[in-house]
Amino acid sequence: MSQQPATAHVPERLPLDEHAAASVLAYAAEQRAKVDVLASVLEDIAARGYPAPETGVLWETARDAHLARLVDEQPRVA
Repeated sequence: MSQQPATAHVPERLPLDEHAAASVLAYAAEQRAKVDVLASVLEDIAARGYPAPETGVLWETARDAHLARLVDEQPRVA
């Protein structure tokens, strides 16, 4: 993903207040971090191949751990 903002001409926009702009930037940073993790995994697979099935985690175990993390998170509005 590019670190550069879009440069194409955009019709008039309504500005965000400081708090809203900060929230959007924080969300963008979180999403960028998630994509960076995915890209790292894909690069590792490309360089070294697939991991052995014996070293992996069952999908049920991964799902349950993820659901437990979601329960612990603070609710937030998108």
